[in-house]
Amino acid sequence: MFCWLRVVVLGILILSLSLPADGQEVSREQIKGLDEQVQEIKSDVLAIAAELNQLEEKLLYPSNTQVTVFVSLASGETFRLDSVEIQLDGKPVIHHLYTFKELEALQKGGVQRIYSGNVRTGDHDLQVSVIGKSGGGSGFRQTERFKVQKDLGPKIVEVSLSAQSIGLKDR
Repeated sequence: MFCWLRVVVLGILILSLSLPADGQEVSREQIKGLDEQVQEIKSDVLAIAAELNQLEEKLLYPSNTQVTVFVSLASGETFRLDSVEIQLDGKPVIHHLYTFKELEALQKGGVQRIYSGNVRTGDHDLQVSVIGKSGGGSGFRQTERFKVQKDLGPKIVEVSLSAQSIGLKDR
C-alpha cells in the first residue's frame, strides 16, 4: 500500500513538472506603468513622512512651552570652536563637538539650532560652556551664566560666541 502511494505521488510530481508553464508575458508598457506607480507611491510616502515630522515636532514641543537655543560666532571671529555645552536649570541638555565643516559654516555667518526643548514659564538659568583654541593656538575654556525669562509662546535664544566673551541675544 505504501509503495503504491509513493508511485502515485511520484507520478503526479513528474507530470506537473513536465507540463509547460502557462505564464503571461509582461509588456514594456506595463513595466513602465508599474515603475511610474512605484515612483508616485515613493513621493507620497516622503510627503507623509515630512508631515509626520512636523506633527511630531508640534506634539513634542508645543509653542507655549518651547525654548530653542541657537549658536553663532561673532562677526570676524577666527578662533577654533571645539565644543559647546549648555545646561538649563542646572541640568545638561546638550553637548556638541564641532566638525570642520560646522565651524566653517559658523565662521561664514551661519547659525546653528543646537537645542529645542520644553520649559514652563518663568525665570530659568542658562549656562553656556565653550572650549576652543584662540588664533594663536592656545586653548581656552569659558563659562557664562544667563537668566532667561520664558513667557507664553515660543522662546528663542541666540548665544553669540567670541574668543573674549559669550553673549546672549534674547528674542
